Amino acid sequence: SSDLPRGRARPGRGLTRRAAPAENAAMADGRTPRPAFAPWDRRTLPGLFDVEESARRVGAYAWLEMRLFEALGGWIATVPELDVKLVLGRHCYHHAWHAEQFQQRLPELREMNPDRLTLPAAGIEAFAAALTEPEGPDRTIEKLVGVFRVLLPRKVAAYTYHRNGTSTITDAPTIRTLDFVLQDEIADWREGEMLLQSLISTPAEVERAARRAAELEAIITAAGGVAGPGTLGTVTDEGVVQ
Repeated sequence: SSDLPRGRARPGRGLTRRAAPAENAAMADGRTPRPAFAPWDRRTLPGLFDVEESARRVGAYAWLEMRLFEALGGWIATVPELDVKLVLGRHCYHHAWHAEQFQQRLPELREMNPDRLTLPAAGIEAFAAALTEPEGPDRTIEKLVGVFRVLLPRKVAAYTYHRNGTSTITDAPTIRTLDFVLQDEIADWREGEMLLQSLISTPAEVERAARRAAELEAIITAAGGVAGPGTLGTVTDEGVVQ
């Protein structure tokens, strides 16, 4: 009887190998299994989220990105400032692309019908309604504050938490998607803040911006963040972040 595992080629029978240096002899020996990970690979298998939670979060992101695309696209017709129109027109398609990328991840995670999981997190529907409430042509500051001083910082935080907490092995495609999306979000956040600073020049405008940010922060804080309660994890009594 053979001591070799079934299906393993027996040295010398139709199999030729180059001689390996002495230090590599064990790895070159066909009877020695190769480790699952290379010595330099320090990734770990478990992440903070199971498949269901990762899919729920990605679906919530897709829903919110699509609502933001619709909001920015609608505001193009109502803001009088030409430079703001141009920025909103460019950014709105960034968010449409983000929604598409997140929806494409859902069948790979667990759901063949992405619409079933493209749902707002608890409380976020009310936030989206409040975000899009200013419609008048004199409310450009309020519009931009909601997006660039409240929502985008929240999204950057949520996406970064997800990106850093999920499994680098089993959820690598989601990490890749989040990396691309975060590049847009951070660049758009920076550009939007520059627009706001160029628009705010009086104490009254400072007060308008602060009041609007406080109103929306109260709503999204009550919702728990863009992915609902636990958006940035919850700390257990033992001090463990989940």
